[in-house]
Formats: sequence, C-alpha cells, structure tokens
Amino acid sequence: MADAASQVLLGSGLTILSQPLMYVKMLIQVGYEPLPPTIGRNIFGRQVCQLPGLFCYAQHIASIDGKRGLFTGLTPRLCSGVLGTVVHGKVLQHYQECDKAEESGSGNVQKEVSSSFDRVIKETTREMMARSAATLITHPFHVITLRSMVQFIGRESKYCGLCDSIATIYREEGILGFFAGLIPRLLGDIISLWLCNSLAYLVNTYALDSGVSTMNEMKSYSQAVTGFFASMLTYPFVLVSNLMAVNNCGLAGGCPPYSPVYSSWIDCWCMLQKEGNMSRGNSLFFRKVPFGKTYCCDLRMLI
Repeated sequence: MADAASQVLLGSGLTILSQPLMYVKMLIQVGYEPLPPTIGRNIFGRQVCQLPGLFCYAQHIASIDGKRGLFTGLTPRLCSGVLGTVVHGKVLQHYQECDKAEESGSGNVQKEVSSSFDRVIKETTREMMARSAATLITHPFHVITLRSMVQFIGRESKYCGLCDSIATIYREEGILGFFAGLIPRLLGDIISLWLCNSLAYLVNTYALDSGVSTMNEMKSYSQAVTGFFASMLTYPFVLVSNLMAVNNCGLAGGCPPYSPVYSSWIDCWCMLQKEGNMSRGNSLFFRKVPFGKTYCCDLRMLI
C-alpha cells in the first residue's frame, strides 16, 4: 500500500513539473506556430533559420495567460496519472497472486525452470496487459487534457471544467468521443514495450559480459537506452493519436488551417507521411522550419 502511494505521489509530482513541456509540445504537434523563425545556430555551430524552442514558446503562453496558464489541462492529466497508476498496479498484483496460487497448488512438485527468454516474454506480456488496461481506462481524461490545451489557439472555453468537458463530449460525440485516438496510442505503447524489452534482452544476453562487476548497472543503462530508442521509433503513433484526439472536435486547433479533418487515424498517418511531418513536435529545442512553410525570416543574415 505504501509503495502504491509513493508511486502516485512521485508520478503526480513529475506530471506537474512536465505539464508546461507537454502543453508546448501539443500546440506544436497540431501545427500552431505563433512566433516567427529566428536566426540561431544548430548543434554544429552553423547559422540556420529555426523556429522558437520550448522556452520562447512557454514565454509566449505566459505573456497571454500568465504563468498559471502553462498548467492548463493539469487536473484531468493528474486524474489520468493517478488512475493509471492504480489500474496498472492492480493488474500486476492480480498476476502475482495467480503465481502464488499456482505455486501453493503445485505442492512439492518441482517446477520446470524456464529460460530467460521465456521469462522476458512472460513479463512483457503481463506488462503489456497492465499498460493497455490503464490506457483504456484513462484515455477519456487524456482526450480532455489535450482538448483543453488546444483551446489556446482559438481562445475558446469549451473544455474548462472536468465535469463540463465530460458532458460536452458525451453530448456532441457520444461514448466514442472519449476514445478518440485510442487505437494508435495503444499500438504505439505495445510496439514500444516489446521493442524495448526485446532489444534490452539481446543487448544484456549477447553484448554484455556476465563477468563484469557492474553487470546490473550496465543492464539498467541498456534498458534506458533501448527504451529511448523505442520511443523515438514509435513517436509517429503518439503524434497521430494526439491529432485524432482533437480532430474535428469543434475547436480551431482541430480544424483547418491548423489541422485537416481526418476520416480515420490511418488517413491522418498517410497525410502526415506524405507531408513529411511524422516527427513534428518531437524536438522542442533545435526546430527546423518545415518544408513548404513560408515565414518572414531574413535569410540574407545567413550569408
């Protein structure tokens, strides 16, 4: 019980700290660029025309709505985080209780020792079920969070309170409105999890020497690296999911010119791929001007 409470408190703290970052990221994902490009330098020190980064974007939001405005959508996101942590823990606890029941029921019968790969498959499958259950239950709060953020573009107040937002979505879109963008989000989570655990198993088994004294530490590093790599590869699923969550919902940010009206998440995927925008919003610091966009940027300063 204490572990669950500590996880909820830690998760809530991280959610509060990361809220401005997610706010800026979401506005960039829908294509909202209120600030013109500036002359800056890339990681190689070369002068380039680039879009404002995280801090400039956050300052722009704060100049309009104040610093409190950076935490728009925090309440439903906190609800999503707390509920997701509880559901995730309950599902894993159920599997642990099933294991204990099997061990007590087998008595003195010696169990066959499973291989490390079988163990990875078993643990990953259980983690997948726990994450999927948490995502399914918390997705309505996720949709409300994203829509309350996107309101900044058109200065609407359609999704302000949690209860009012729930009533609005149910009245206009029915039950399915609470699960807009769910499929790509689930697919992204599942692919990322299996990719991360599979790569970590291969690295830990075949690339690291088991005789090294810092083996456990090296394995934790490899898990973090493979997790980062997997999240980069599955980022398009996150982008598509977020765009579908706000697509054609009655907000300016979910309609043209910021976002086309997509018939399905596959249509959204294909259109983003065609435009070369599959990584839009992935970077918040070194942001290149998208191909085909026109901005007032004095390129003569680059010569």
